[in-house]
Amino acid sequence: MTSEPLPQAVPATEHGAPARPDPVEVLLAGRPALVVGGGPAAIGPVGRLLRARARVTVVAPALATSLEDLADRGLLTWTPRDYERRDLDGMLVVAAASGSEGTDAAVLLDAETAGVLAMAGARRGRPRDDDARPALDAETQSFEPPEPARHEDRPASPQTAAGSVVLVGGGPGSPGLITVAGREAVLSADVVVVDRLAPLALLDELGPEVEVVDVSKIPRGRFTPQEEINAVLVDRARAGRRVARLKGGDPFVFGRGMEEQIACAEAGVACEVVPGVTSAVSAPELAGIPVTHRGLVQGFAVISGHAAPDDPRSTVDWDALGRSGVTLVVLMGVETLPRIARALIEAGRPAETPTASVMDAALPTQRVHVSTLAALADGAPPEVTAPAVTVIGEVARFARS
Repeated sequence: MTSEPLPQAVPATEHGAPARPDPVEVLLAGRPALVVGGGPAAIGPVGRLLRARARVTVVAPALATSLEDLADRGLLTWTPRDYERRDLDGMLVVAAASGSEGTDAAVLLDAETAGVLAMAGARRGRPRDDDARPALDAETQSFEPPEPARHEDRPASPQTAAGSVVLVGGGPGSPGLITVAGREAVLSADVVVVDRLAPLALLDELGPEVEVVDVSKIPRGRFTPQEEINAVLVDRARAGRRVARLKGGDPFVFGRGMEEQIACAEAGVACEVVPGVTSAVSAPELAGIPVTHRGLVQGFAVISGHAAPDDPRSTVDWDALGRSGVTLVVLMGVETLPRIARALIEAGRPAETPTASVMDAALPTQRVHVSTLAALADGAPPEVTAPAVTVIGEVARFARS
């Protein structure tokens, strides 16, 4: 059984060739970075810095839910207080994203005095084209962003006057793995309502006029009730705004997308869906695991592990799954894995059936833990942490570790 970092998948361009490395990301890899601010304006800069593999510290009295989740997972360090000049000590770069013009201006002035590179602005604004990159000004030592897109420059939408909602599947977490249509929907929105597992780095490309609403749900922690999320979508759309609901994975695979579409329909709000790359397939694939393989397995089933086999809320026929012989892909099942493993063994799955849990898929922190049903039945391994996708079946032997 192992739990080791995996190489980061290189996202492809629209022509299929490997994407060119961002020179800013190359510069930041492994280096200390500071983000001042913990609200929605800080989500994009944090996402971009983490994608660049920087060592991120956030200074803020409180954190948005998605940032709290990143701190809980050990992906950033949180200093829970107001910004102080000494926070710049030892930093390579700082992002001023407090949401306060006065505070952000003070941070940028301190950074210039201290010789710390500054990511100017809470969000960079939409690039003019796919090749646009922020330029490094050697004299001021700050990153100059491309000019933000203005709403009046965007093509008119027939639904603009009345407002509209688009449910966007963001894929497994990397901004390189969202669809072209999904990316366009997010970057042309007036409001982006975001989940914690969405490609957060994409938010750093929004203009400062775009409202970001964090409605993340942390397992066994802070969460936004679904009814409140529905109300936000309807309220903003009724105000005549274009709303992008950005989710991780696909909106209709355990994403409650249909609930949101129904809420919009009942409120008379136009709503469309942009499918996303589901983590049920992409997470295993990024770890080298095919969910089907000729001559080995002819199908796969995707199951929510939120309700364990012995939970009265479970509607899954675990006995049938145990006998089926198809690959099983379990989402949201870290805590219930031992009970799931025992149920499958009791239903006839061999105890030596291989398993693989893929964590933080598509992110620089991606890692995999390989095991067997018998080992999982003995107890949840501490190496497996949320968010994780667990593959059960012979194809799990292909896992890279």
